[in-house]
Amino acid sequence: MSLNDSLEKLTSRIQKLGKVAVAFSGGVDSALLLEIAHRTLGDKALAISARLHSTPSHDASYQETFCSERTIKHIVVEINEFDIPGFADNPPERCYLCKKALMGKLVSIAREHDACLIEGSNADDLNCWRPGLRAVQELTIASPLAEAGLHKADVRQLAHDLNISCWNKPSSACLSSRFAFGEHIDREGLERVDKAETFLHNVGFSQVRVRVHQLGHGQTLARIELLPEETARLFENELYSTVAQHLSQLGFTFVTCDLKGFRSGSMEATLPGKTHVSHV
Repeated sequence: MSLNDSLEKLTSRIQKLGKVAVAFSGGVDSALLLEIAHRTLGDKALAISARLHSTPSHDASYQETFCSERTIKHIVVEINEFDIPGFADNPPERCYLCKKALMGKLVSIAREHDACLIEGSNADDLNCWRPGLRAVQELTIASPLAEAGLHKADVRQLAHDLNISCWNKPSSACLSSRFAFGEHIDREGLERVDKAETFLHNVGFSQVRVRVHQLGHGQTLARIELLPEETARLFENELYSTVAQHLSQLGFTFVTCDLKGFRSGSMEATLPGKTHVSHV
């Protein structure tokens, strides 16, 4: 199927829904979905974004800008993920527990506006270990990008063609994914990670993860993952010293750079028998 055929299939699917509410995270997938929905349905397409402690601050900012520029009705829902039973314990099914509660709330809000909730999983996501996708399927939420057979590369190409500014934005993920499974998550830890990653973005690194490992006795290790082609920059002009000092001031006991570089879902390697990783 050609890219144009997939786009026509996507547009047709959205048209048939009549009125939609897009679960809008600010990433390229949901941005493309919202753009197509807005172009297809006009004011019958709205955006719903969840604000959690786990939401990276730069994602929240982009959500507001995107909708404002297009005069899309944007509903922001404050959700405290720490009210979800089991979330803070960070079990392997944490993403499922959170997604089920979050998307259930968004479904209810969409219904209040007589709209059908849709979300931005793409065809590649169907082949990854994504507990959150199980929640989407259980709630029978439509995933038009995946249904149209659009893969991540297709999504980026279409976003580029439609002048969506985040077309090449590095993949993002919930801040809770930075903690090893079974290690307790709290608000302060999430805020610390967000500040650390924001700092690294501000000094010029494009794709960043600050993975947190609790060492006991109140000590934590920050394991920085950068793109392999950008890692060398860390050691130019003693930037590593500035980074180490800043992260230490944020409260990390030890600061390291992972020589394997950025890789999606590296925390999943801590799960027994788990070798395939997802995009987190």
